[in-house]
Amino acid sequence: MSSLQALCSGLPLRPLPENRGRWAGVPHAPVRTPGCSPAEEQLALRNALRYFPGDIQELLAPEFAQELRLYGHIYMYRFCPNIEMRAYPIEQYPCRTKAAAAIMHMIMNNLDPAVAQFPQELVTYGGNGQVFNNWAQFWLVMSYLAQMTEEQTLVMYSGHPLGLFPSKPDAPRLVITNGMVIPNYSSRAAYEKLFALGVTMYGQMTAGSYCYIGPQGIVHGTVLTLLNAGRRYLGIEDLAGKVFVTSGLGGMSGAQAKAAVIVGCIGVIAEVDKAALEKRHKQGWLMEVTDSLDHCIQRLREARKKKEVLSLGYHGNVVHLWERLVHELDTTGELLVDLGSDQTSCHNPFNGGYYPVQLGFLEAQNLLASNPEAFKGLVQESLRRQVSAINRLAQENFFFWDYGNAFLLEAQRAGADVEKKGVNKTESRYPSYVQHIMGDIFSLGFGPFRWVCTSGDPQDLAVTDQLATSVLEEAIAGGVNSSIKLQYMDNIRWIREAAQHQLVVGSQARILYSDQKGRVAIAVAINHAIAQGKIKAPVVLSRDHHDVSGTDSPFRETSNIYDGSAFCADMAVQNFVGDAFRGATWVALHNGGGVGWGEVINGGFGLVLDGTKEAEQRAKAMLSWDVSNGVARRCWSGNRKAYEIICQTMQENKGLVVTLPHEVADECLLQKALQPQVA
Repeated sequence: MSSLQALCSGLPLRPLPENRGRWAGVPHAPVRTPGCSPAEEQLALRNALRYFPGDIQELLAPEFAQELRLYGHIYMYRFCPNIEMRAYPIEQYPCRTKAAAAIMHMIMNNLDPAVAQFPQELVTYGGNGQVFNNWAQFWLVMSYLAQMTEEQTLVMYSGHPLGLFPSKPDAPRLVITNGMVIPNYSSRAAYEKLFALGVTMYGQMTAGSYCYIGPQGIVHGTVLTLLNAGRRYLGIEDLAGKVFVTSGLGGMSGAQAKAAVIVGCIGVIAEVDKAALEKRHKQGWLMEVTDSLDHCIQRLREARKKKEVLSLGYHGNVVHLWERLVHELDTTGELLVDLGSDQTSCHNPFNGGYYPVQLGFLEAQNLLASNPEAFKGLVQESLRRQVSAINRLAQENFFFWDYGNAFLLEAQRAGADVEKKGVNKTESRYPSYVQHIMGDIFSLGFGPFRWVCTSGDPQDLAVTDQLATSVLEEAIAGGVNSSIKLQYMDNIRWIREAAQHQLVVGSQARILYSDQKGRVAIAVAINHAIAQGKIKAPVVLSRDHHDVSGTDSPFRETSNIYDGSAFCADMAVQNFVGDAFRGATWVALHNGGGVGWGEVINGGFGLVLDGTKEAEQRAKAMLSWDVSNGVARRCWSGNRKAYEIICQTMQENKGLVVTLPHEVADECLLQKALQPQVA
């Protein structure tokens, strides 16, 4: 068993570690099918071997070649560390700076088998959200972080550590880019080859930026989505007895079961992978499990009648579940579902992110490996069947939304009936959850703010929970408008109930949705508590990239921007740059994440609070920009709520000057100006 000291000492070469191959008893990534030519296979092997001196390349070359042939990628399983992979208390890392130790803490959390979806393939979530391309990169990064001083910055190119470069104390200690492929070559097919070559990777959002906190993050987002869906679609605050049907219990999607329980409804979640379903059941996030569709429907009816709180996992394909719900409606007249969505990894539908209804799980995996084109055809047929069933239910008092996983986008590409006539191309028959729910929250400046207590002590997390609750309560007492008050109240409830719902998986982390004022005030309060010794070690601030300013994604985060700029990525890029020079400890910019490769640009940050005055100043400057950038962009696109928020922010901060749009309300003026001129 390795130690942290050994883990930070560079690639273990003399002697080489034993090649233990793939572990038994843990989930593994689907076999990739990059379709490389013999010349491309040779290049992939050459690229992998360049991490190692010539005298051991002869030993490694055949096993790396075998990995490429068997799995479609060179993961370097031999170098998977023989250590309990988890987020260790920060003082245990052999580093020269607190920032480097904090980054190590976050990296190892992303690879913790309790957290990561496919830990041995370095996939944290989403089916292909990589932390690194291969295990050699992990060892090198840990070594560089151990060496790093306050006058160096580690530069990361899509998992590859380019090296430590001279820098300065107030610069980021780490700068990450993932998947920055030139646009004309940023296709899904090109990605598979580039990933096989080891020259790029899909970092999802918080996988490749080392900021994932387990499924807690998406639990909170799903809680807010369900609460606000009830308000918008059903006109109710209490979801007791209401049924939410969805799919996916793997990485982030595993949160759906817990979210259903927290809001007090009945959640029925389909999952084809028995290992993923059992993992959530053992964690206590899923109350009951069945592989019988008859029992599933019977249990759903009972819970609905008694208004039970229930999370029920159905081991089977969600298309069968949707079609059975249609059958019940057509034969009994009973609509058994009120709300619905989908959280399969549909951004990656033809490489294991979505499994076709026509085949069992293992059959589908075998077909994916042997005949990718046939697999793709079945996936597209399955998507058409799923949409057909949803469309039938939606004729009644049932409401469906896209959860930003590219479900509707891929369904449309498959020829499913999701078109909405007379609208722009980011809209379809069903809204994305951003268009109808989260978009309004983003426009108010609220988004998924989070922090990690690097001591690893639950008591430190309890202190931060109390501080955050007090900050929000004081904000309400000071007077806020009704929309902001509602969001604060939802988040106070979330924090108060967090401990009883056992939300921590991996690092001692917490998430809540807050606006600019709330984020800054919480950061300042936590930093003061560290200085006073109430919190024992530094705290890392971060957020999901899925936030007010962090992501340009026309089918998700920016789907409610209608001035034509939804397909432009200036906001996310500016956010990455602005965070870097305003005080972030590390920054990341990614292609892909959520809806898929080539569909989105997104970025994130980590900021270490250590109790110093400098940390407080960095937090105030960086967090203010990190929110106001996106609110100002939404204001310019014509969003009235964002306009009001940015005007208020300018009054409170005289250093902020934003270009405000003038209303163009006269449609006749536009039509008249565009009429053909008569000669």
